[in-house]
This record gives sequence, structure tokens and C-alpha cells, in this order.
Amino acid sequence: MTRVGDKWSVLVVVTLGSGPKRFNELKRLVAGITQRMLTVTLRSLERDGLVSRKVYPTVPPSVEYRLTGLGKTLLKPVTALASWAIQHKQAIDQAREEFDARVKG
Repeated sequence: MTRVGDKWSVLVVVTLGSGPKRFNELKRLVAGITQRMLTVTLRSLERDGLVSRKVYPTVPPSVEYRLTGLGKTLLKPVTALASWAIQHKQAIDQAREEFDARVKG
């Protein structure tokens, strides 16, 4: 459950849903994520068996990340959650502004 509730994990899983990506490509596609946070997120997803990491013997070495079979089963519910958040972003932003105004005032 921790993984599903983590903003960055959701975004990384959704991004990897379209296929394998290299680290820098993921960093570019997941807006706002820092290099450190991407590293932590990928390691956690790999530890949980949701993402696999493959190192290619090139100079310098290139690393590719992809969803595992288990990770692919998470893609549908996570994509639905991400779609819900996008559809309701304006209402959520408005609710936050109203709450902040009440708390300040």
C-alpha cells in the first residue's frame, strides 16, 4: 500500500507502462522528480518486485528499467488513480485554496 500511496511511485509506474526506459529518460518524463528521489523510488519499486533493472555492458554502462509482470498488474489501477487525479485537479486545487483561506483567517 505504501507504493500505491507514493506520488512518485505512481508516476514512475505509469511512465514505465509504455515500455522500458533509461534513468535519464525517466527523469525527463517524470516532471519535478529529483535524481535522488528517482533513485530511491526505483530501488523501492525494484525491491517490491514491481520494476526490474537491467545493466548493459557499454561504456559508460547503460541501465534500463521496466515493469515486471507484477508491476504490470498494478498499471491498470494506478492509471485509473492518476486519471482521477487529473480529472479532479481543478476541484482539488479549489478545495485547497478554500481550506488555506479558512485556516489563515
